[in-house]
Amino acid sequence: MIETHNWLAEQFEAERPRLRAMAYRMLGSLAEAEDAVQEAWLHLSRSDTSTVSNLGGWLTTVVARVCLNMLHARASRREESLEASVSAPITSREGGIDPEEEAELADSVGLALLVVLDTLAPAERLAFVLHDIFAVPFDEIAPIVERSPTATRQLASRARRRVRGSAMVKDADLAASRDVVDAFLAASREGSFDALLAVLDPDIVFRADHAAVSRGAVREVRGAQAVARGASRLLGRIPFAQPVLVDGAVGIVMAPRGWLLLRLTIRGGKIVAMDAVVDPAHLHQLRLAVLPD
Repeated sequence: MIETHNWLAEQFEAERPRLRAMAYRMLGSLAEAEDAVQEAWLHLSRSDTSTVSNLGGWLTTVVARVCLNMLHARASRREESLEASVSAPITSREGGIDPEEEAELADSVGLALLVVLDTLAPAERLAFVLHDIFAVPFDEIAPIVERSPTATRQLASRARRRVRGSAMVKDADLAASRDVVDAFLAASREGSFDALLAVLDPDIVFRADHAAVSRGAVREVRGAQAVARGASRLLGRIPFAQPVLVDGAVGIVMAPRGWLLLRLTIRGGKIVAMDAVVDPAHLHQLRLAVLPD
């Protein structure tokens, strides 16, 4: 009995990195991903696995079901309260989740991908992550989401279109807009005030929603000088930021404590307006997508 338990523990530890990576992409929170993986271990330690021929596949199914339940619970909380916090990739809690570690993980996975995944329905997110990222066949995903393989394929396809967002691109010169955003991010991170001013319209307006204001943001700032100073302070504290597609135009997603999205209006190679969106209800009304390469 002890030998069997030790063998299972060894096998589980070998699978843990993959399970953790999968759970993180499904949940967007390292703390929740760790909880899901731990729950899978508890399930494994209490189960009769004598008939399990593919332990890795079995664990994948268990973790996926745990994550799906957590996503459904999260969706229910959002429906109950519009003030519920958005899935936060950077969190801290007792138990040792390092905010900096999670920030780096979120940045390596892709902040844009994580924030787009967070706007998907739970079953869509699960089907996309399992199939498109971890190559799990649809006939294995179908029982988890309680759909037919054909319907599961459609879930992943719908999620894929949302993630890529190719149908909603409205900017006639997306590459030029991205260049402006990349220059803005680089100048902010490097603390180059002159380079920041070069991409900001002199009459730029920055506006923050009520949730951003509650976190300390100023409701409205006008003028390139003032906005540049604010951007330098913000990006100095939040090094993890990436371009993202927002309603067909280039924006920026950041990960302080929770998502912060910047909707940008760009004209003539300059940023003329910047709107900070933190409110979960507003964020989930936006059409977000990963920028095409």
